[in-house]
Amino acid sequence: MTEVSSLTGRLLVATPALADPNFDRAVVLLLDHDEEGSLGVVLNRPTPVVVGDILEGWAALAGEPGVVFQGGPVSLDSALGVAVIPGGANGDRAPLGWRRVHGAIGLVDLEAPPELLASALGSLRIFAGYAGWGPGQLEDELVEGAWYVVESEPGDVSSPAPERLWREVLRRQRNELAMVATYPDDPSLN
Repeated sequence: MTEVSSLTGRLLVATPALADPNFDRAVVLLLDHDEEGSLGVVLNRPTPVVVGDILEGWAALAGEPGVVFQGGPVSLDSALGVAVIPGGANGDRAPLGWRRVHGAIGLVDLEAPPELLASALGSLRIFAGYAGWGPGQLEDELVEGAWYVVESEPGDVSSPAPERLWREVLRRQRNELAMVATYPDDPSLN
């Protein structure tokens, strides 16, 4: 197998051609990407479930909207916490219970006491489930044109208007992808 260039910390933005309803207009933050596969969370799928209903201790730290997000179709009964630490704490300065993924973005140990991280967190989002790809599977989807790969920004994790994130991420690109942001929800009505 050829060496895989890591896309960890980047965004996968679903192309309009992607037919899988699990990923229609999805924006996926890749938390891990290597030769063993890929794992990420969909940033723009809020659920009606309030964080306090399932993880009461973390509710006060969760950003608006304070709901659980569907991170993807895999393991919907598991929870992942993704948080931004302002300034992206390094090495010894990283708070206990937080592991850097990329820049200021990291994973939160939801088994840890929330008060360990309370003063350090800039934002927190809780995800039920995740998106996963086996070895080479994501690379195949990229070749097929299912995803655009773009840089993430810390604010993507905590967007207060997740329903607009797909268009906002595309619109900020400095190339032809910015035009894709205007793609109609239903092209047959165009």
